[in-house]
Amino acid sequence: MRTWNRYSLAILLVGSFIAVAAAQTQPQASASGAPVTTVAQAIDRIIAREHDEDMLIRRYSPIVETYVQDVKADPDMGVVPFHDHYYLGQASLSSGVVDDSMLDSSRKGKGEEHSHNPFAHLAGSSGPAYAPRGFLEMIYIDPNGFDRQHYEFDYVGREFLGEVRCVVFDVRPLPKTGKGRFIGRIWAEDQGFTVVRFNGMFEFGAEANGYSVHFDSWRLNLQPDLWLPALVFSQDSELKDSGNGVRFKAQTRLWGYALALPGRVAEDEQRSLDSPAAEGGDKVADQSPIEVEREWQQQAEVNVIGRLERIGLLAPPGEVDKVLETVVNNLEVTNSLDIQPEIRCRVMLTGTLESFSIGHTIVLSRGLIDVLPDEASLATMLAQELAQIIVTKPSTDKWGFNDATNVTAGEALSRFSFKATPAEVDMADKKALELLKHSPYQDKLGSAALFLKQLSLDSGALPSLISPRLGNQVGLSSALLALSPPLQVNKLDQIAALPLGGRVKLDPWSDRVELLKSKPVALYSAREKMPFEVTPFMPFLTRYRQADTTAKGPHSTLASKDRSEQ
Repeated sequence: MRTWNRYSLAILLVGSFIAVAAAQTQPQASASGAPVTTVAQAIDRIIAREHDEDMLIRRYSPIVETYVQDVKADPDMGVVPFHDHYYLGQASLSSGVVDDSMLDSSRKGKGEEHSHNPFAHLAGSSGPAYAPRGFLEMIYIDPNGFDRQHYEFDYVGREFLGEVRCVVFDVRPLPKTGKGRFIGRIWAEDQGFTVVRFNGMFEFGAEANGYSVHFDSWRLNLQPDLWLPALVFSQDSELKDSGNGVRFKAQTRLWGYALALPGRVAEDEQRSLDSPAAEGGDKVADQSPIEVEREWQQQAEVNVIGRLERIGLLAPPGEVDKVLETVVNNLEVTNSLDIQPEIRCRVMLTGTLESFSIGHTIVLSRGLIDVLPDEASLATMLAQELAQIIVTKPSTDKWGFNDATNVTAGEALSRFSFKATPAEVDMADKKALELLKHSPYQDKLGSAALFLKQLSLDSGALPSLISPRLGNQVGLSSALLALSPPLQVNKLDQIAALPLGGRVKLDPWSDRVELLKSKPVALYSAREKMPFEVTPFMPFLTRYRQADTTAKGPHSTLASKDRSEQ
């Protein structure tokens, strides 16, 4: 009977491939040029391609961010976070999976003892202690035995993931092939047969400390024929250790793949000295001390912004910056401000909620932009930093020395700090409220105040999310809070904050960010509001195509995607 099942599945796969071939100009083929027409050929191609993928991934040293929320059951809201954990590091994948932590220098170069285990230890502790390496290993299916000798493959069918057509298999380790094998489902794109998604767990057995964390791992097509790990969602509802239940949800993101490629230095050395053209040819021969001071401050700003971008903590200039700058311009025009040099905005790539200003550049984190519900809330965050520039004029003197900013990604968070003092924050709060009350957002400040109320309500459970690494914590202005209507968590049309990942998507190769183009969705219950919460990933997969350099239309604003207007 089993033989007949395999034969039937083979016929189904042959038929599907023949149908596709009839609809296209050429049949699908493996890298060797031979067409793939049977289940057996597809399995062999996937196995060979996954071995190549394991070797290819190890060429890179991406930045890796893991954010974990411990969750508990709530009678009204289902499952809610009650504590969180944040890890940021640069992975050295060439030597396996190694986490170089940016947050804790004592962890540099150290791996955890147990492979595939996201828990450092649980016994005797008051709560779960997580191991970043365990989450990072979820970017591999099985680098030590993904083959027919260790696994059985059952063909499920075909499925589109976004625009990418995939063949789908359930895989299971064969008996007595060792612990820690992957069990679950894989999706392989049907041109090169690279696995682009795998969903399941590493199976350890039923022993007391045999954690089997479920995860959903995604790879994106970042360059021609190059699929690299980008997103991992992991979750378990109840793991047992010494009688204690552990529940968590986690997001792992990888980016910065192009930052430290082999041969990057050699490529830089071949760049032409004539491009880009040097600026500053119109400068006068002599400058006053005031002019020199201004230029020094501007050079310090350029040094910091350039270094943060080069090490992968800051997105290159792009469309999101223009949206932020449009809001800043609205604040300036309605308050009759003419600030020179012009205020620029940039996006920090990390998921924590923070902002800061350096010189005349305002920086908001990706995580902060992600959870803001509307344009008025965004204006409130930007007004705070605009006020910092106007009122406190923080000094940038020390960053004018180039050696002060010549740091690696691993050193950046310990060397850089742009946090304002409590006195400066208080002055900026007052000025920011003044700016907002004379802005186009003056009648919508209630929604911004609701965001701050929601943040205040959840802050005790999310200390890692709201703790800034480089800049300032989101301010809780008492004067602004007074403008807020009551926070009603059960009211469906009152959206105070979005789940994580609600606004911005990140290209893990170029580090560019774009606003999501998702449509508003009607909510069925208050549970679906999920402010600041971790949710699964479901990227719309596409094959790599050259960037479109044609002119784009008017920049959109966050207001076009307000869930509060549903």
